[in-house]
Amino acid sequence: MASWHIGVIGGSGLAEGIGLEDAQEIAVSSPFGEPSGPVTIGRIGKVRFTFLARHGAGHRLSPSAINYRANIDVMKRCGVTDLVALSAIGSLREELAPGQFVAVDQLIDRTSGRAHSFFGQGLVAHVSLADPVCPRLSALVAEAARKAGGTVHDKGCYIAIEGPQFSTRAESQMYRTWGADVIGMTAMPEARLSREAELPYALLGMVTDYDCWREAEKGVEAAEVFAVMKANAARARDAVKRLAKALPETREPSPIDTALDHAIVTAPAARDRKLVAMLGAVAGRVLGENA
Repeated sequence: MASWHIGVIGGSGLAEGIGLEDAQEIAVSSPFGEPSGPVTIGRIGKVRFTFLARHGAGHRLSPSAINYRANIDVMKRCGVTDLVALSAIGSLREELAPGQFVAVDQLIDRTSGRAHSFFGQGLVAHVSLADPVCPRLSALVAEAARKAGGTVHDKGCYIAIEGPQFSTRAESQMYRTWGADVIGMTAMPEARLSREAELPYALLGMVTDYDCWREAEKGVEAAEVFAVMKANAARARDAVKRLAKALPETREPSPIDTALDHAIVTAPAARDRKLVAMLGAVAGRVLGENA
């Protein structure tokens, strides 16, 4: 019988406020470099959880400095089956107000200079990313946030920018014309790498501000972003606890569990042996016998 093991990538201190049973903080190494920090593993009821602070303890890492590959690799090494991302987002739509939540369903990637794939020269793979978010997991997370008292929007298109600066007004207006609903700096390449690691991914965004498309208002300030995040922290923790209670007892297979089945195109004889070894956790399921 398959069981759930939920990975949660979010803010520092999130795990401490959850009330995890049998909690352990463990440093897990990755061949892709240093992750953002140690993971905290424990249980909420019968469900196993692994938490990782995306920006490290004390929010020491900027969005561009996060080692996204190491973070996802570490989650896979811990045995995580599904991955929930909690993230602060800015709103590009009037109806998505600060303090509310958005269960993101689509993504636009405007980041640059980040490692966007586990694969590369010597081992090429092309996964489908048409639907980058797992609908099953996203629906469960959205309902948990709603039961925690949040106002939740069940879908929204997230545009990921490089940062660390917030947008110019011209950029903000342009993103709206592209169809983006919310904006942030961390969902990409996090979602891309999760798909390559065959991890169903859901993103619950906490709206902290209106991005600067509202011409009559001042631009975004970090202080207001963190103030809204702090106010919503208890609700986010409650949502995680409610998610644990809402999960079906048995985890039915997801199509994302086998995303690599037909994605690797490099012939076995031509594969880079070092890269194959590095991908033991991420792609060992498909590389095992034919590596």
